[in-house]
Amino acid sequence: MKSFTDKVAVITGAGSGIGRALAIELAGRGARLALSDVDAVRVADTVASCEKAGATAKAYALDVADRDAVLSHAEEVAVDFGGANLVVNNAGVALGATVEEMTWDDYDWLMGINLGGVVNGTKAFLPQVIASGDGHIVNLSSVFGFIGVPTQSAYNAAKFAVRGFTEALRQEMLIARHPVAVSCVHPGGIKTNIARDARGGVERDIDKAAEGFEKIARTTPEKAAQTIVRGIERGTARILIGPDAYAIDAIPRVLGSFYQRPLALLGRLGMKNL
Repeated sequence: MKSFTDKVAVITGAGSGIGRALAIELAGRGARLALSDVDAVRVADTVASCEKAGATAKAYALDVADRDAVLSHAEEVAVDFGGANLVVNNAGVALGATVEEMTWDDYDWLMGINLGGVVNGTKAFLPQVIASGDGHIVNLSSVFGFIGVPTQSAYNAAKFAVRGFTEALRQEMLIARHPVAVSCVHPGGIKTNIARDARGGVERDIDKAAEGFEKIARTTPEKAAQTIVRGIERGTARILIGPDAYAIDAIPRVLGSFYQRPLALLGRLGMKNL
């Protein structure tokens, strides 16, 4: 996709963070925007910012874990915009807890959004994206889709799965010769509220983890959005965001499974400091 002018972009989780920054970036490039978020107030604010940039944009309240709601959303977008060219399955949440301590409800909550939301959005909009003749699906994984991390088993499970799902989808589009590019995005530390909005553990632990995350998160959502847009323009299969993403991508390539022992040691030291 070389130009975004008059292209219809669907973005989930557009009320804050990368989703909001990406919507504003695409607004400046002439895209028409169907923006959704579980928080109706936040996504309405994003729409207002996009409209100030001269873009046509509409807000939708959407829980991406609700498959029927996502299917209905796709129908709404077809009516409101005539169909989608670009779909960015961005909505995501975090959960910090060991396998032993996390609850089933928290696990299902995270998987429903982080993996189910990607699958729901892809399946619901894929016919429109194929029919557009110039389509692109972008799914958000993470650097935690490269390595396993203590207290992040559910998040790892979802992000590894998103990576596999997206890479398989890309191959299927190539085999079928559909006019659809597919990208998997792996952000490193991005300055968003995801850590503070996380579930799991006690409040003190979450606050401590969020403070630590904010110290190492060096990339702004705006920079992340620019990187994603550049990747879309180039049709890049794997989009890495931030220098830490490149470093973490290299760890399992160099060390294989041996990375797990030093990471466990770091995790043990970290737990002692809580």
